Amino acid sequence: MSNNIELELQQFPKTVTLKDGSKATLRPLHRADEKDFHQLFLGIPEPERMFIKHRVTEISVIHDWCQNIDYARNLPLLGMLGGKITGVATLHQQLSGWKRQIGRVSVSVHPAARGRGLARALIGETLEIARSAGLERVEAEFIGEQHSAMKMFAMLGFSELMRQEDYVKDMQAISHDYILMGLDLRTDEEYTSAAG
Repeated sequence: MSNNIELELQQFPKTVTLKDGSKATLRPLHRADEKDFHQLFLGIPEPERMFIKHRVTEISVIHDWCQNIDYARNLPLLGMLGGKITGVATLHQQLSGWKRQIGRVSVSVHPAARGRGLARALIGETLEIARSAGLERVEAEFIGEQHSAMKMFAMLGFSELMRQEDYVKDMQAISHDYILMGLDLRTDEEYTSAAG
């Protein structure tokens, strides 16, 4: 499985044209990205950091990530504008156990770079990597207020798998709805080859 990911990563860096005509570079996280990667997370609004399982505002956490990169388990794909890290999509995999065929996708884009299609480009590339890695399904988690993010994932073929009212609490102990969305990569691939 990791061999497929290594092959897939040889295609990067990639340049993509965003909706406003600007060019973004997409590439995996490198060790030297530590400082800029930390800056990205400091700029992400607190409620959106809720589903990030680590304290990404702490430089020690980012240092650990950057020094111990394991693309087979967690593959952060960076979106860069003007040489600055402005977004990241991460493919999380469990390499064993009963959910090994299911990946989890998360995406964060700095507020200053939103509305240009960077998140969509990052997720699209991440789905291709997931497919190459042999994953059958991918999931994404949201809170109820993340309407535009859920809409974007829906446009990429994700559908709602589960919704629980007032299921999670943010740092201020305010309850939010929890939504789990998913995409069957096998069905999606069949549609793509049928349309091609």
